[in-house]
Amino acid sequence: MAGADGNGDGPGDGGPAPMVWALAVRVVALGPPYAELIVELGPGLYQAFAENVLDSGFVLAAGEPPATTAVVEAGEDVLIRLVLVGGRQAWEPASEVRTSTGWQEAARGRNAVVVLVVPPGTWPPDLMDLDPREGAVALTRSLESARAAGEVLHGLARYARLDT
Repeated sequence: MAGADGNGDGPGDGGPAPMVWALAVRVVALGPPYAELIVELGPGLYQAFAENVLDSGFVLAAGEPPATTAVVEAGEDVLIRLVLVGGRQAWEPASEVRTSTGWQEAARGRNAVVVLVVPPGTWPPDLMDLDPREGAVALTRSLESARAAGEVLHGLARYARLDT
């Protein structure tokens, strides 16, 4: 899992987190694994972002994510942007979000990325201070709680590898 926030302050350091990005690979029983992009925006950006993802075809996270008009663009080893609303809106991490070989392979394998949009406050506040395994458990628990509460949006975005 890798993440980046919008201003250098983020979960665990006491500062605001206007935009936090995390990457994960989800292994499934049938077929190749899924690349996932999990995005949390702070209250000041969340409403506009939520409108963009809904306009792109995202729905409440229940069942399989629907195909959307969204595109996740990545370079050789870095996430570049999430393009929404048929190419009219682009959201970029303010700092570098590195992709792993496994994440890139999963994205290429399905030519798609599952994008999860979580509401402000979903990231555990001390996430960056935890051991990576403990952090993964804490984040998973928080994501499942938000999903159960009907607060997570999801969709399947096309994957585009760009030469950087």
